[in-house]
Amino acid sequence: MLKIEGLHVHYGSIHALKGIDLEVHTGEIVSLIGSNGAGKSTTLNTIAGLIDASAGKILFGDDEVGYKEITGVPPHKLVRMGISLSPEGREVFPSLSVADNLRLGAYTRSIRGAEVNRSFERVYDLFPRLKERTKQAAGTLSGGEQQMLAIGRALMSEPKLLLLDEPSLGLAPTLVSLIFSLITEINQQGATILLIEQNANMALSVSHRAYVLETGKISLSGDSREVAGNPRVKQAYLGSA
Repeated sequence: MLKIEGLHVHYGSIHALKGIDLEVHTGEIVSLIGSNGAGKSTTLNTIAGLIDASAGKILFGDDEVGYKEITGVPPHKLVRMGISLSPEGREVFPSLSVADNLRLGAYTRSIRGAEVNRSFERVYDLFPRLKERTKQAAGTLSGGEQQMLAIGRALMSEPKLLLLDEPSLGLAPTLVSLIFSLITEINQQGATILLIEQNANMALSVSHRAYVLETGKISLSGDSREVAGNPRVKQAYLGSA
């Protein structure tokens, strides 16, 4: 579904991504793990069209219809193509209600009425707390509820590829478990997911494949269980030798 080939990104003189290659296949959860400053969020934001690539290609599609280069395509067009981002830090609109935040997630869809209502129902089925707080201002929600809202808003566009940036950041352990179980459920409903996450244990436990990003380069990739069993990954990211 997604192919990244030789992707480079610069912030001025800082070389943030140094020629990374990455693939996400239809139906997968793929994790990208690494320490702070490794380039994880830069990768997602470049895929989502929020940051310009210096070199390389980003391709989106499938083996049946073929792939289209989307490097440099504006974010709103990428949403229409089926790519949606739930950003780091949630970035909800605090003065707007839960329902209005969700409605904004569907703004690129040409259809209205029944189909959008079904998207609301899907989100509320996944996140019953949001349904209970539908008229409440998003800024008054707890951190966990705001994370649910950010993911729900991303789902309102009915994405083929869902990009999740640090969904467990700042959450209590019980909420982390809940968020990751919901990520698995969203995947089982048909969404392909690229997950950026510092909680490597949780990320590797729910993903099919994983990449390790270190200082802007992919240092390791493979089946998530194999990556989790790598001694260097255990020591650096999983808290064990």
